[in-house]
Amino acid sequence: MEEEATLTCDAKGIPTPQYRWSLNGTLINLELDHRRRLSGGNLIIRSLDRYQDGGRYQCTAYNTIGAVLSRRASLQFAYLDHFKLHTRSAVSVREGQGVVLLCGTPTSSGDLSYSWVFNEYPYFVQQDNRRFVSQETGNLYIAKVEPSDVGNYTCVVMNSITKGKVHSSPTSLVLRKDGVMGEYEPKIEVHFPDTVPAAKGSVVTLECFALGNPVPEITWKRANGVPFPSKVKMKYSNAVLEIPSFQQDDTGGYECVAENKMGKNIATGRLAFHAKPQWIQTMRDTALAIEERLHWECRANGKPKPSYNWLKNGQVLITEERVYVDNGVLLISSLNLSDAGMYQCVAENKYGVIYFSTELMVLGMLFKMVSPVGDGGSDSTHVTSFSIYPHRITLSPDGTLRITNVTKYDAGSYTCFARNRFGTSSTTGRLLITDPTRITQGPVDMEIIVGESIVLPCQIACDPVLDVFFSWAFNGQLITKTDRHFETAGDLMIRNIQLNHAGKYICVVDTDVESLSAVAILIVKGPPGPPDTVAVEEVTDSTAQLSWSRGRDNGSPITIYLIQTRTPFTVGWQRVDTGRPVIDGNTLTATVVDLNAWVEYEFRVVAKNSVGVGEPSPTSLQTRTEDAVPDAAPNDVGGGGGSRSELVVTWEPVPEELQNGESFGYIIAFRGLGEMTWTHVATSAPGASRYVYRNDSIAPFSPFHVKVGAYNSKGQGPFSPVVTIYSAEEEPSGMPGGVWARSVSASEIEVNWQALSFTPERVLGYEVVYWEDDTKPETMGKVRVPGSQTSVTVSGLGQNTQYFLTVSAFNTAGTGPFLPAINATTKKSPPGQPPLNVEWTLIGSQITIYWEPVVAMETESEVTGYQEENMLLTNNSTAALTLVDNEDYVIHIRSLSEGGLGPATDPIRIHKLSKLLIM
Repeated sequence: MEEEATLTCDAKGIPTPQYRWSLNGTLINLELDHRRRLSGGNLIIRSLDRYQDGGRYQCTAYNTIGAVLSRRASLQFAYLDHFKLHTRSAVSVREGQGVVLLCGTPTSSGDLSYSWVFNEYPYFVQQDNRRFVSQETGNLYIAKVEPSDVGNYTCVVMNSITKGKVHSSPTSLVLRKDGVMGEYEPKIEVHFPDTVPAAKGSVVTLECFALGNPVPEITWKRANGVPFPSKVKMKYSNAVLEIPSFQQDDTGGYECVAENKMGKNIATGRLAFHAKPQWIQTMRDTALAIEERLHWECRANGKPKPSYNWLKNGQVLITEERVYVDNGVLLISSLNLSDAGMYQCVAENKYGVIYFSTELMVLGMLFKMVSPVGDGGSDSTHVTSFSIYPHRITLSPDGTLRITNVTKYDAGSYTCFARNRFGTSSTTGRLLITDPTRITQGPVDMEIIVGESIVLPCQIACDPVLDVFFSWAFNGQLITKTDRHFETAGDLMIRNIQLNHAGKYICVVDTDVESLSAVAILIVKGPPGPPDTVAVEEVTDSTAQLSWSRGRDNGSPITIYLIQTRTPFTVGWQRVDTGRPVIDGNTLTATVVDLNAWVEYEFRVVAKNSVGVGEPSPTSLQTRTEDAVPDAAPNDVGGGGGSRSELVVTWEPVPEELQNGESFGYIIAFRGLGEMTWTHVATSAPGASRYVYRNDSIAPFSPFHVKVGAYNSKGQGPFSPVVTIYSAEEEPSGMPGGVWARSVSASEIEVNWQALSFTPERVLGYEVVYWEDDTKPETMGKVRVPGSQTSVTVSGLGQNTQYFLTVSAFNTAGTGPFLPAINATTKKSPPGQPPLNVEWTLIGSQITIYWEPVVAMETESEVTGYQEENMLLTNNSTAALTLVDNEDYVIHIRSLSEGGLGPATDPIRIHKLSKLLIM
């Protein structure tokens, strides 16, 4: 690519600053890099390369005083690679089952959008309550497959920045033949993360979609029960929840509920407000004397709370004996000349980083000492004499001055003098008296639902000269910054509360002179814990007696129990029928009914309380129901066709879960139309779907009554309804007449014939066989048409080529005799050049178009005219069209010849506004 990028950097200073740039932390050597150069402080990059130039850039401005860093800039390149070329395996599902078709997005950068083509372009999958295309993963979800869904599916991915588009290999969706999927409760396949960060003013979308039979209904609600504001939109049958202009009021828990008559499932998550840092307290350029104390503090707000770093002349400032750095505070206890320079406070969270720059000048020597003391406390310093409040002030032999029962009148400067024979020295300190600190709003005992977030307050009133430090303890352990559920800044925020967060919380307030605390007890309620020890006490061929033990109620009594089951033949867990509306929370047994015989079942139990549905119990041991006589007959009984003297019977096999026992097989019964006695035959193959009865006495195409039943080791089950089928027929003995053929283009030949006027055999249609010559058998092809049709156009042929063709009649037994072959030669190919030098004029709604005539080559068909879409324009090289008002037009011109249509010109685009302006 030949694009050029400019990254700007501008700083002010005396002397005039110089500049250098780094990429991903490595200094860029501009002397060796011919593609990058400086213009002032700006970095200019030409001949951009996504592999070499992508990354994080940072500018450093420096002079003799010091250096400062700019904020970091990210240079990214949007791209979309092609899908890997490979054949995708077919996906086989039962009717009524849900399915997920994976897109498998290729590597890319930049926002993507997804769609799916069904069978062929431009037939796109239309999203409704049954079908959903995730814009997060690109996958296609079909809640309940119907026969109309069978076909080929292609994933289409578009890069929203480059507008590039790529197509995957097709995935075939086919239906299994072993029965229809039964009804089952929703299974949520698309859900949003536990925590979704969202910036103020952004558009937030949450996706939720479930498989299920019947098709589940999707609803949304907030965990706190507050209704959605009018700005919230639901799209694609509620599969997408969209919140425009996200604000802090929109934060909190969200629930997606997928429900059908078999049950419901819930997906939960939380929207968390985030914002990049912004300064709320900064520093000024400062001049201090040698040995003075420096105290700088910077503060920024942001979500999550920013962390801080300090830089000196562009390098990270390291804590040492004199230098203390913590949480936006910089303290240097005794300055020296080497501390002078440019300092930067850096505030950063995962959504942004900001820099604030200031200069420190070190000038000379000055000594100060400040000692804050709370009113009524005590303090000590060194003095040689005193003359006030002798009853509260004492001087110890080592020179320490102690003041008890301090009041505000004790505030002031105190000087200690020391003398010996060599001279006198003194030092002065300042005593500050502070107001007592009070907790004005402390935490209170609370009850809260698991998954919600709360703030435990700890607000204080204190003297402004004091440094205040907050800490929190939970059940006797100090809360640290490493726990992602807790965030402290005076108040304690607990995000996404879990059951193990119940307990005792203590807020501790420390100042230089005192320590205070406040206590609260937090009770957390949640959905019930999993029931335990699920056992199958007794089974029959259709019921199972279950028992289980109670799990924890987690602060809210259990109201009902739900029983679920799965077998080798189901998709996931499904609700089962117990013969009663609900199983109340005091019941620990139930009888499951309407089970299939001779099937291995597993069971589990789920508890529910006022908070929600809990986790399922451990799975019971696998238990097989007793065997029974089959109660399902084969479906879709039919047949017919086959070879001479055969009766072919077909059916759809009974699914394994409905066979009810061992030694399963089928009984086929048939009799001629009008006969009274049934002939019975049996097959012991459970998966059989076809039986052929052979007897030379069977007349061709004779009607039979047929029914198919099932049996197993317990006995014989019901028969299917009786259907009428026909024995095998004989192929037609006659030949069609009047066959003739003509070439209609460079790739098509039209064939015509006369239908058979009489033949004793049935005629289903006609077959046209064609080939180039007898030495090339691989060039043979055939086309079949129904019996009412007496012509067909054979397409896909080679240009200017002679073909031999013949016609015969056919039925289920095969084809009859072929007519002697005739021949026809395809036309030359159409001209390969589009009309050139196209010009047009538009007056009102009348457009006149001009172009250069197309001259055919010797191997091409001569031009006979020109066409726009399906409308013949002219035999000349000009045409006039009348355009309908208030419509956009795209016009293509093609040449017309015996060989077909030539290539089109570039499109002529006429916008409806163009016509309005001219008129």
